[in-house]
Amino acid sequence: SLVIRGEKDEHAVLCSRDKTYDMKIADTSNMLLFVPGCKIPEELNADQASCNIIHSQIAGFSKNYWELRRCRPKLKKLRKLLMEDPYEGPDSQKDQTSTFSKYTTEDLLSLIQASEEEILHQLQVIDACKIEGYWRILDFDYEMKLLNHVTQLIDSESWPLSKVPLCACLEELGSLEPREMIEHILLSYGRKYLDDGEVFFEMHEDKICRAIAQMLLQNAVKFNLSEFEEVWQQSVPEGMTTRLDQLQGLALVDKSSTPETIFLLKVEDLPEDNQERFNSLFGIREKWTEVDITPYIQDLCAEKQTVGALLTKYARSSMLNGVKVYNSRRPIS
Repeated sequence: SLVIRGEKDEHAVLCSRDKTYDMKIADTSNMLLFVPGCKIPEELNADQASCNIIHSQIAGFSKNYWELRRCRPKLKKLRKLLMEDPYEGPDSQKDQTSTFSKYTTEDLLSLIQASEEEILHQLQVIDACKIEGYWRILDFDYEMKLLNHVTQLIDSESWPLSKVPLCACLEELGSLEPREMIEHILLSYGRKYLDDGEVFFEMHEDKICRAIAQMLLQNAVKFNLSEFEEVWQQSVPEGMTTRLDQLQGLALVDKSSTPETIFLLKVEDLPEDNQERFNSLFGIREKWTEVDITPYIQDLCAEKQTVGALLTKYARSSMLNGVKVYNSRRPIS
């Protein structure tokens, strides 16, 4: 089945179960005729002797048709809707008095221009969870509180990060937070697996390090890079190693300043439209290397499109001190 999605101010898209298509009206020089009961040559009697002229009634005609082109699902709105009312925990007074809408799967299907599979996949990507039938995103401070409970327990029990037992976590932390929230944070920051009938989690080191970096960076406009790296390493659980490549699409290093600095720049905060995204990036920094800009544009790549092709279309390249850099093709106001 196919469904057309979009609110009144949005350009319509057509969605199958797992794909999204742009819809455009295309003109044709050949008039299309609608003929009820029309037969193609293969369906007619092959005997030439009995060939008769068939008189057909034309029911209608058209000089254009809908052209479908596979496009990226428009998922930015999904996070925006869920961030209107992030979940701050069971004791939050704000949650009980909030006037913001909450969204079921059906609500999201009617509001987001993407197929059902793409929406459900994105809900996993942004670590949304269902609470009382509604999709919610955890407030970042509450998420960090839950993660801190889990990492402290792992440290106190000396569990290997590759084998964290679910039952023991629920038993130990169930009195502090709802058990489903403890399991959700384990699912968000780890990989669930079974061993001898018991559920364990292998924790994702990169994702935990990334979250702690975000917590440190969101409280400062810019951070001295060497100081940040030192504080960051001290802040992560013992046994984990921090690396700057864990922060792709989250933070940007400014190597032109003295000393070098780092600041928060989240890819999800940038515009969804290609041209607007490049305008925004070139507004932040005039010249980019391909390594620096890639994490901020690779989600714009259409099917079989490369980052290089996007840069060729939306940026101009030049050499700066022997390094290839990209700047805007048009003046940035």
